[in-house]
Amino acid sequence: MSTQYRVILEIKNVSTYYGESKALDNVSLQVGERGIVALLGSNGAGKSTAFSTICGIVPPRSGNVTFYDKQITELIPEVIVKLGIVQVPERRQLFSAMTVMDNILLGAYTRYGKENKRDINRDLDRVLEIFPILKERQGQVSGTLSGGQQQMVAVARGLMAKPKLLLLDEPSLGLAPLVVKEMFSAISKFPAETGMSILLAEQNAKAALGIANRGYVLSVGTISLSGTAEQLLSNRSVQNAYLGM
Repeated sequence: MSTQYRVILEIKNVSTYYGESKALDNVSLQVGERGIVALLGSNGAGKSTAFSTICGIVPPRSGNVTFYDKQITELIPEVIVKLGIVQVPERRQLFSAMTVMDNILLGAYTRYGKENKRDINRDLDRVLEIFPILKERQGQVSGTLSGGQQQMVAVARGLMAKPKLLLLDEPSLGLAPLVVKEMFSAISKFPAETGMSILLAEQNAKAALGIANRGYVLSVGTISLSGTAEQLLSNRSVQNAYLGM
């Protein structure tokens, strides 16, 4: 990552357990301001656990997580969200019986009563510009949407929280290649347009590294490789494991 970026999230020597089973082993990584960082790994490598650790859902047994130089390792998820870390979970996890608009507006629940409603509506307009199909489908029940449209709703909901750091967990999962291309094209513009940073957990290395500044490869709970996106794309191990080369 370019030195012009200030480090806003740092995970340092983190080990996380489920009971006595170690899911993350001495993991360290950084995310820079207005940057996109890809966290690559196969299913079960520990990507979702890393996100749960950052968000306070599964606190680490050792190591530290800092956000804008503030120790957040022992904070509860609600406080971490209010600090500006928002996760778009794997498999969307929408309220399927609710409308598209209601799902999107849920992302702004921490903002109501604190901000001018005009500002929230302005952000809503921006989100609907990013995903125009959602404006057309705003009154439709979310559970009746296609997988790609549901993923758009999930990302839109995350954006409405106005995060400083957006965690995207497998946003390409189950989507057609053309939809993946459209989704990642939209994601690539978020830092410049909103000032947020993105940590992107993905098995689709080509798509993720195509928009990232930097990447890490997580293998069975440990960081096995790291570098710029270009370095990882040209790495033989990454090519063999994730790019089918």
